[in-house]
This record gives sequence, C-alpha cells and structure tokens, in this order.
Amino acid sequence: MSNSDPKPMHPSSWAKKTGFKPKFSGETNAFHSGQITLPNNPTQPDINLDLESGRVRNPELTNANGNGNGVGAAQVEKVMVKKRRDSDGAPKNSVPSTNGQANAPPLVDQPPRRAARHEDVVDDDDEFVRRQSHMNYELRDSPGLVPIGVYSIQHYVSILGSLILIPLVIVPAMGGTLEETSKVVSTVLFVSGVTTLLHTTFGSRLPLIQGPSFVYLAPALAIINSQEFRGLNENKFKHIMRELQGAIIIGSSFQALLGYSGIMSLFVRLINPVVISPTIAAVGLSFYSYGFPIVGTCIEIGAIQILVLIVCSLYFRKISVLGHRIFLIYAVPLGLAITWAFAFMLTEAGVYSYKGCNIDIPASNMIPEHCRKHYSRMKHCRVDTSQALKSSPWFRFPYPLQWGTPSFHWKTALVMCVVSLISSVDSVGSYHASSLLVASRPPTPGVLSRGIGVEGLSSVLAGLWGTGTGSTTLTENVHTIAVTKMGSRRAVQLGACFLIVLSLIGKVGGFIASIPDVMVAGLLCFMWAMLTALGLSNLRYSEAGSSRNIIIVGLSMFFALSIPAYFQQYGISPNSNLSVPSYFQPYIVASHGPFHSKYGWLNYVLNTLFSLHMVIAFLVAAILDNTVPGSKQERGVYVWTEPEVARREPAVANDYGLPLRIGKIFRWVKWVGL
Repeated sequence: MSNSDPKPMHPSSWAKKTGFKPKFSGETNAFHSGQITLPNNPTQPDINLDLESGRVRNPELTNANGNGNGVGAAQVEKVMVKKRRDSDGAPKNSVPSTNGQANAPPLVDQPPRRAARHEDVVDDDDEFVRRQSHMNYELRDSPGLVPIGVYSIQHYVSILGSLILIPLVIVPAMGGTLEETSKVVSTVLFVSGVTTLLHTTFGSRLPLIQGPSFVYLAPALAIINSQEFRGLNENKFKHIMRELQGAIIIGSSFQALLGYSGIMSLFVRLINPVVISPTIAAVGLSFYSYGFPIVGTCIEIGAIQILVLIVCSLYFRKISVLGHRIFLIYAVPLGLAITWAFAFMLTEAGVYSYKGCNIDIPASNMIPEHCRKHYSRMKHCRVDTSQALKSSPWFRFPYPLQWGTPSFHWKTALVMCVVSLISSVDSVGSYHASSLLVASRPPTPGVLSRGIGVEGLSSVLAGLWGTGTGSTTLTENVHTIAVTKMGSRRAVQLGACFLIVLSLIGKVGGFIASIPDVMVAGLLCFMWAMLTALGLSNLRYSEAGSSRNIIIVGLSMFFALSIPAYFQQYGISPNSNLSVPSYFQPYIVASHGPFHSKYGWLNYVLNTLFSLHMVIAFLVAAILDNTVPGSKQERGVYVWTEPEVARREPAVANDYGLPLRIGKIFRWVKWVGL
C-alpha cells in the first residue's frame, strides 16, 4: 500500500468538457482559495502564474524569449512539487496532473514511464483513467479472491463505528433491553449487507456502503421522546419501534419516488457543494449535547477513548506496518480495543468495587446511601455488568416485521419525508466525491436518480426489518476509500456478504451490544467530528475563499445552531424538572415549540423540523446559493455529463452501466439508464 496521503484533487478533464472555467470571476486575490490551475502543457507554465495567488506575473521565471520554456519552467515545477510535498506529504517525484492525480514530472532526461496496469487490455478511455489513477484497486478491478477478501474486510472494519453506534444510542433511549439491543445490531448488519449489494449492483454502482445514517438519528430521537410515548412502561420499545418503522417506510417510499420519477435529476441542479457542505456538517454538530456529557460520567475511561482515537488518527497516521497504515485505517477499532482493555484491567483491579454495593440492584430501590453515591460510576465504568453476550443465541436470522406490524401516522411520516430529502442531498455529495476517486467520470443525472431510487427501496427494507433508522450512503465511506485506496466494487460486495454472515451469528450482536455506553459516547465524539469535517471538505470543489461562499456557509452554520436552540428552549421553565435526561431534552420540542395552531399534527411537524439543525442548514444554504449571483466556478457547479455524451464514452458505460442487460431494456428510461 502506498505510504502517501491522498493527493489534493484539481479540476479534471471532464469538468473542462462540461463548462468548467479555469479562471475565477468576481473575486480579488484576497479571497482566492489557493487552488492552482495548470496549463494544458505542464512544461510550459503560464508566465502569469504565481504559486501564492495564482495570478501575479513573475518575469524572472521566463527565459530570454519570454515563453517560459527554459529554466523558469523547471523552477516552477520544482517549487510546486516542494509546496505539495510540504503540505500533504506527497512524494518528491510527483506533480499534479490536469485531472488531479499524480504524474511523473516531465523533466528532461527522464526514463520512459512504465506501462500502467491493464493498459494492454483496455480501450483508450480506460487507459487514460488508469494512467492517472492513484488507487490500488479501481472501480472494476478484480485481482483475485484473496486480495479482494483482505481489502474488503479492511474496508468494513475501518468503517465499523458508523455501522454499529446508532443502535447503541437509540435502543436504550427507547427503553430496550440489552437483548433487544443485540437483536437490533444484528438486524442492522444484515440490512446493511443486503442494501449494499443492491446499491452496488442496481444503484449508482459506486463502492459505497449502505447503512444507518446519522441523518436519521435526530428525527428518530425526536419521535422516541414524543409526549405520547413518555408514559409507556410495558412494551415501550416495541411501541416506539413500530412507530419508527411506519414513518421510515413512508418517508423512504417518497425517496424512491423522488429518484425513479426523475424529479431528482431536476432537483440536483439546486444542490451544489456550497449547499451540501453546511448540511452535512450540521448533522455532526447537532449532537454536541449528547457526546461529552456521557463521556463525563466516567471521565477517566471516556477521555482516554478520545485521546487514543486522536493519537492513532493524527499523530500515528503515517506509520506503516507491512505497508499498511493501520493506525489511520483502524483508528476506531483500535481505540475501542485499547480502551476496553484498560477499563477491564481497572475493573478487575477493584477500582470500581465498593463494599456492600451491587450494580445489579436498580438505583431506585432501597440501597445504602454510600452505594447510591457510587452507583453512577459502577454503572458506567465497569465492563463486566453486561449480560448481552451471554444471553445472545449463537444463530439468529433477522426477519421482517419481527417487532410487529408497523404503525402509520402522518405527522411522523411527514418528518421522515423531509429527512429522506436531506439524506438524498448527503448521498449526492458522496456520489460526487467517491466518483472523483474511483470512476472515469462523475455520475450522470440518470445515475444519480437511479442511486437515490435504490436508496429509497433500501430504506423501505430497513423499515420492514426494524433497524430504527433509514438506510443511506455512509458519508464516512468516502474518507475510507481515500485512505485505504480500495475502490473496487467487487471488494465492497464481498464485504457485504461477510456482513450478512456475521449478522446471522447472534453472539456478534451480543458482543457489540456489550460495549459500555461511555465508550460509545467517546467513539461518537470522534465520528461526529469526522462527519462535520467531511461535510465541510466538500467546499474544495467550489471557490472556498470567495466572500460570497464564506457568508453563505457562515450564515447556514450559525442559524443551523441558533434557530433550533430557540425552538428547543421555547416554553421550558428554567427550573422545570423534566423526566427525560438532559442530553435528550432538545428532542422533546414537539410538545412545547412555538407553533400552536389548532392542528396538532401540523404543530408536531413544524416544531420538530425547525428543531433539526440539518434542516435549517439546508434551507438557508439552498435559498442563498440559488438566489445570490455567482459564477459556476465560484459555486462549484459542474454540469454533469449529459446522457448523449455518456453513451459515446465506453468508460462511463462500463463504470455505471447496469448488469444483465437491464440498461438496454430500460434505455428509454433516463433515470434508470445513463
């Protein structure tokens, strides 16, 4: 595996064909983002090029003829290589090419370049793409069962936190037992494997993992903490789960209709990097009230969890073991294993043992005062108090409607319909970012619509099986592709098969359910921070230094935090003693929000939606970005490949074409074919 970080991506050749303009308009150098646009011939750099501003002329870099072909060209290239090496650790012999990948610099007396992989068996279009690629395995690569198996396991282990953490949050909030948590975890793994196979085969066909998204977590918590469920004691978990199932099924059906009707191909014209970035970032920032307050219940364990994650992912990120950067790739599982082992040693050493106190006795019972004082630390710090692993069967097959018949109510369904729209926006950003890594061209509008349609059907399956959340493309998957350099579709499909097999082993779900909640919170602090950063990283496809974009993103982020805070705090007395934990109080807004019309369902929908940070971020960013004038380059608008162009390019058809001749059968359907 390569030891270098993923290279920064520059405007690629497909963008030039579709209206990409290399010059920024409407901004001065003070707002320049620092991107450098290279001329078509890298040996003849533009004499106006300056590495700091990209515009100032430097006559000293030109030769006597003024054409920049002499010593000045080599100097420009050397300075550029040095700057890239200093900034991202790129190797000394690489310079950016016209499509954002690494090429050998075209210096004199350079030996001929070694033939790229498979160049003798691919057409010209594929040859060009492979020559520029920096991935170990590309979209359609299948080097053999063993390497594909190793990479598939690596890929899924590195993204383990995104797959398992949501059930560990919502099931206890629903009043579920450890046994029910184990069942939900196994169901999530099963549905994730099945839906990933569907998406990589009939959806966008990009190597993207489908799973429970954090986009669905906030609305799920809002439904869980609804007033009508607060007084339930008997079968509370099943009542709430059936309500979530009904809402997810209706909302996902709306998403499938959005994709397969072709409306999504029209809607994506309003979705640009300036809209996607604050929307995804707001998803991560919205859970700040849950993360560290739970970590603080056992600060010596939770803080170590966070520190280990930071050290592995940042300070040790360039350390390679047998050619694999294991600390960066496996930061989450390594952090969990190290912290769990440390907590186990403290527990066995008797640090959390108190004379005459038993953790199995509920805190509400009549117990001595000194035990009641230590009950919280015993509950959150000890790692031997979980019975989930012992009570789980060895074999269990997740089946649909295992929690009963779903309940359908319009007020929760309407909330999920809006959330499915936000989920689609998140997925569009993931499609675009991953295609720049592994595919020949970005997905066409038809492929985008097809992918969203399959995601809607996948979420319907998640609702039928009862995972508690919808199924969508995991945003963290894009970062995993860039780090592992594994972009093979077959590797992701094989990993999905492994995931289905693991879901049938009940002990696996029981083991995951036994993770102490303080460690879950520590992992979530890291995952939500990563999600926020990944959202903001989409700004690199636009002119990030533009004053227009700075103001839009700034307003979107601020109002995404401030407006929901107004709704969440409205009507709550400072001295009120609510029956729900403090970290769940932001999600009870439906019963006390500022909307008080005579229609109860409308009050529920509006109070809930305007209390969700991602909804506010999306509305503010979408309205401003589509009404404030700005150039295509400034906004990051790339006119995606038209269907007629895609049909003339074999690489696009090979990357995104449906299998089993399905594409030819539905060639007349624009949002199913290319």
